[in-house]
Amino acid sequence: MSDLRFSNNDATFELTHRQAESHNMPVFHLHPTYEIYYLLSGKREFFIRDRTMEIQEGDVMIVSPNVLHRTTNAAEPQHERLIVNIHRDLMLPSGVGGQEVFAPLLGADYRIIRCSIQERLYTDELARRIIGEVQRGEPGFELFVLTLVQQLILFSCRRMTEDNEEPAEYPSPMHERISGIVRYINEHYMEKLSLQLLAERFFISPYYLSGFFKKATGFTFVEYVNSVRVKESIRLLADTGLPAHLIARKVGFGSVSHFGRVFRQVTGKPPLFYRKI
Repeated sequence: MSDLRFSNNDATFELTHRQAESHNMPVFHLHPTYEIYYLLSGKREFFIRDRTMEIQEGDVMIVSPNVLHRTTNAAEPQHERLIVNIHRDLMLPSGVGGQEVFAPLLGADYRIIRCSIQERLYTDELARRIIGEVQRGEPGFELFVLTLVQQLILFSCRRMTEDNEEPAEYPSPMHERISGIVRYINEHYMEKLSLQLLAERFFISPYYLSGFFKKATGFTFVEYVNSVRVKESIRLLADTGLPAHLIARKVGFGSVSHFGRVFRQVTGKPPLFYRKI
């Protein structure tokens, strides 16, 4: 596996290029920036919100801030991809017109752009220039890379406004069924949930549900429920003045000590860290 990484001082602009024989992302993954995921070669399974999709080489996936997602190996695990995480304020310089071009991104958890062969000549060149600039590290490369990333984002947004996106299909009927279960968890995370309860509700054996849930999403059942609860608690910590013990109860944790322990496992930080930022 070969990695190239770059990050500015305040982590509002980060880049990773990877060529790998096989790679599964860590279980929990969300961030306060937009993520632009460009697949240069291979195929990947992308789990986001309540769907598992297969993305192909030439696809651009744009994920909005604080949306839970994960990529895993597809049938052919070898791949090359470029990931850029960028704060909204850097996507287009202030004082420059054309902000309306970003409208398709607003309010959407994610967008997929499936490039034609001709369009890939342009997007591949952009990606290679971005990678080359970071590798060389010449004076001013950070600004040069930012302008190239802005071009990739603008291209993607233009494609969205042209309504040329192709909807991604579920890899299998069972993925679609698991998506229904994930939607239920997303809507009922504050309630008492168990594998047995959902297995009965969706007429699946607990054993089969446990195995395929992990295969389809990359999460165990408990990991996913905890991740959804922690994600909502981050929002409440940042946006409300509710004390931690009330937030813990509101999102479905039985005790504040359990909440704190799971929160640290998922984020690597204590809950009050998110109250400060």
